[in-house]
This record gives sequence, C-alpha cells and structure tokens, in this order.
Amino acid sequence: MAEKKGVALGEALNLANLAGYQDGAVVSRTVIDKPVGTITAFAFDAGEGLSEHTAPYDAFVQVLDGEAEINIEGTAHTVSAGEIIIMPANKPHSLRAVKRFKMLLVMIRA
Repeated sequence: MAEKKGVALGEALNLANLAGYQDGAVVSRTVIDKPVGTITAFAFDAGEGLSEHTAPYDAFVQVLDGEAEINIEGTAHTVSAGEIIIMPANKPHSLRAVKRFKMLLVMIRA
C-alpha cells in the first residue's frame, strides 16, 4: 500500500501505536492533513502538556491511553482511555498529562 507522511494508506492501524512515548516530551504524528481538517496522534509523558490556546474550530479528542486533565475556559475535566471530549471553537483550553497519555485529535475546518 501507498504511504503518505509515514502512515500506510488502506491498511488497518493501531491508534495507540501511532505516536510513541518519549521521556520528558510531547510526540505527535500527523495521520491526515487536508484543507478540510486534520487528524493527529499525540503521546505525552507524565506532566507534559499544551499551554492555553484557542482554535478556530471544534477539536475532538479521543483518549487512547493514560489520563489527562483538559481545561476548557477554566473548568478542569479529567479524561482517560476510552473517553472523548470536544473542545469548543474559540474557547481557551489547555491540557496536561496526569500520567502518560495518548490521544487522537480530530479538527474539521468547517
């Protein structure tokens, strides 16, 4: 099968294996990057995170492994493997890995 940016097209993939943990780091791997949206896998070491920011589109997060605290407009949400959360467009949000944490981020630009 063909590959695009290191991801095999037309083949089954294990979402939790798309991005690997690295000590003291945040690792990301783009799965799809199109004008209409992106899908990105992330792996966060414990204590790592993303500082507060906003995005012009809703962001869908599927937790693949571990546990994180996601703050949306100052309200903390603890999320763990098997759960999802949607971060609304134009609302400040941040996240921090409570323990090692993997997520799939889906943003649709519409």
